[in-house]
Amino acid sequence: MPLEKTKKMSYILRDKLITVIEQKDNRISKIPGDGVLKNIVERDLPKLLDSIILKENPFDFSIEGSIGKGKWAIIPWVAIMNQQITSSVSEGHYLVYLFSIEHGKVFLTLNQGTGGINEAKSGHNQSLIRSRIFKTIPEEIPGFKKGQIPKFSLDSKGRNRPRAYEKACILWKSYDLVALNGLNDQNLASDFNDLLKIYNTTVNNEEQEIKNTIETLPFNIDKFSEDCSKSGLVYSNKLITRFAASLLTKPFVILTGLSGSGKTKLAQSFAQWVCEYKAQYCIVPVGADWTNREPLLGYVNALDSIEYILPENGALQLLIEANKVENINKPYFLILDEMNLSHVERYFADFLSVMESKDKFKLHSDKEKEKSGVPFELGWPKNLFIVGTVNIDETTYMFSPKVLDRANVIEFRVNETEIEDFLNTRKEITSITKMGAAMGNSFVGIAKNNENEGDFTQLNNELLEFFKNLQELGAEFGYRTATEIQTLFSKIDLVNPAYSDKENEKIDIAIMQKLLPKLHGSRRKLLKTLNLLAQKCLQKKQEIIFNERGVYTILEDNSIKYKLSFEKIARMYKNAIENGFASYAEA
Repeated sequence: MPLEKTKKMSYILRDKLITVIEQKDNRISKIPGDGVLKNIVERDLPKLLDSIILKENPFDFSIEGSIGKGKWAIIPWVAIMNQQITSSVSEGHYLVYLFSIEHGKVFLTLNQGTGGINEAKSGHNQSLIRSRIFKTIPEEIPGFKKGQIPKFSLDSKGRNRPRAYEKACILWKSYDLVALNGLNDQNLASDFNDLLKIYNTTVNNEEQEIKNTIETLPFNIDKFSEDCSKSGLVYSNKLITRFAASLLTKPFVILTGLSGSGKTKLAQSFAQWVCEYKAQYCIVPVGADWTNREPLLGYVNALDSIEYILPENGALQLLIEANKVENINKPYFLILDEMNLSHVERYFADFLSVMESKDKFKLHSDKEKEKSGVPFELGWPKNLFIVGTVNIDETTYMFSPKVLDRANVIEFRVNETEIEDFLNTRKEITSITKMGAAMGNSFVGIAKNNENEGDFTQLNNELLEFFKNLQELGAEFGYRTATEIQTLFSKIDLVNPAYSDKENEKIDIAIMQKLLPKLHGSRRKLLKTLNLLAQKCLQKKQEIIFNERGVYTILEDNSIKYKLSFEKIARMYKNAIENGFASYAEA
């Protein structure tokens, strides 16, 4: 029996591959369902390849298979991707098994693939990688000529036409049914590892060349704004400046506002733009059932105290990587999507505490050694930034003052001009991955600079006036908020020197992001304070009339000193009138 079990395990990968080949041309349904082929390609083969071939590989690979979504793919495929340099099969370089047809005969082919032919998008020298792998291809491959790209299927008229895959793949090995029947899993693993060694060597050498020049460029927010515009992302320079300056002021930013206005996309795009590797950022959808820290920080296995269970979303792994000495100058981003689907104070309590106390996350009790690669404790390093996105509806929870007080809150709005421009000039969004990677070290350097420079006279006078009015509502701010507003004021200048002489705009941003988010309450509680705060947003004191729709009329002079804040106050006034209650966060 033991011998039979060993034989079965030794051939299980091969047998699954043979099944796909045999099933390839026996597809009855016009739409891929939950049948044998789908289960093998999308579930079984990725697991087997991971356990048999990649188990001992030092690099972090992800494996994905597909037979098509909605309709059959031209060809079933299983791609093996190095997560440090490849985010998906649509970009970057990877290794891929394809189930091809040549002269009516079905083959399993092992190839080096690349997502498209755009080197700028993939971030690597495609021609270098392809040429090096081509040189190592055997002269004779069963069923093919040296380096020949397989034709995957005939078109409706029976013609074997070139397809996109032909520009994206270099053939390494091919196996027909006869060849596969003569192999075992170890043979297949050996073939794969031969190609993997060439792939790793080539790509890693190129990565090292990039690293040698990566620390040369200072952070430039205009370059990010320019790259966003070219890629089809629509964000104003002011919003981008606020976002970057907020991250550098305090590494916790909350993005709120209109659903579908680009909150998550901005956070994701900035992380992709400024990071060298995909492993430097992680997008985690918050679950409605999160009641403690375990979804982010994991836990010790209650049945086996030696084992530490890491969350599958990658949050703890990101924290571990950010803490490593060799990574202290690289930016890392944790993006919490729909952050208020659960009570933030419950699952995020450790982060709120460590953020202020500069203490460490206590992960387990063994101070002497790691558990499953997880140390006893971890700090919140200066190179780790957390962005939370928020939507407000009946399924979400409001933030408490202690959460808002620890973050910069940026509201996303879309006006009529912006939506008109979007509709008239809409274009496909392209990737900006790694375009700003050379500025990552500089970005972290600015975050580590704790010196607040500049003239804060006007700012301090305005803060004192706002403090007096907020105190009447019981929403006055403390020393921490005052300090962070001064820091934000200073960071805006560092991020975008164009704001150095725009005192009112910087104060407006500070009021909008650090003071107004704390406002919430009943109509009776808010209206007087909102009127007082609105006065502070004007060039000079004068009467303001808010009607029942929240529309304001300014008598004598319509000059507004702090436009962002004034318009927000007007909307809150409208909500208080209509609903009997108002808060900073709007649906």
